[in-house]
Amino acid sequence: QVQPVESGGGLVQAGGSLRLSCAASGRTTNYYATGWFRQAPGKEREFVAAITTGGATFYTDSVKGRFTISRDNAKITVYLQMNSLKPEDTAVYYCATKGTLGRVTTAASYNYWGQGTQVTVSS
Repeated sequence: QVQPVESGGGLVQAGGSLRLSCAASGRTTNYYATGWFRQAPGKEREFVAAITTGGATFYTDSVKGRFTISRDNAKITVYLQMNSLKPEDTAVYYCATKGTLGRVTTAASYNYWGQGTQVTVSS
């Protein structure tokens, strides 16, 4: 069981940067990957980025070249560095963990979810 808690959201101007953190708590005996998802008002929750225990990373096309996901193995913390932010990045961002091998780009694949952190990008 790896229960994630997000932090780092806030208000930023277009072109600015934010770094989100996803800290795990509880037992980590069944852990394979951490993913970031986001949901804007009136839209479906969408995949943003993910990283596995082996270091493989995945990104949705709209954030490639701007966002970077990384992991601090010592503290079991995952970060999402967001640069060159755009107003369309505005959403509630969630981190989630899964304990089994498999797909990492689908929300239904994850076992534990944080409560979300708001990211607002002004124009």
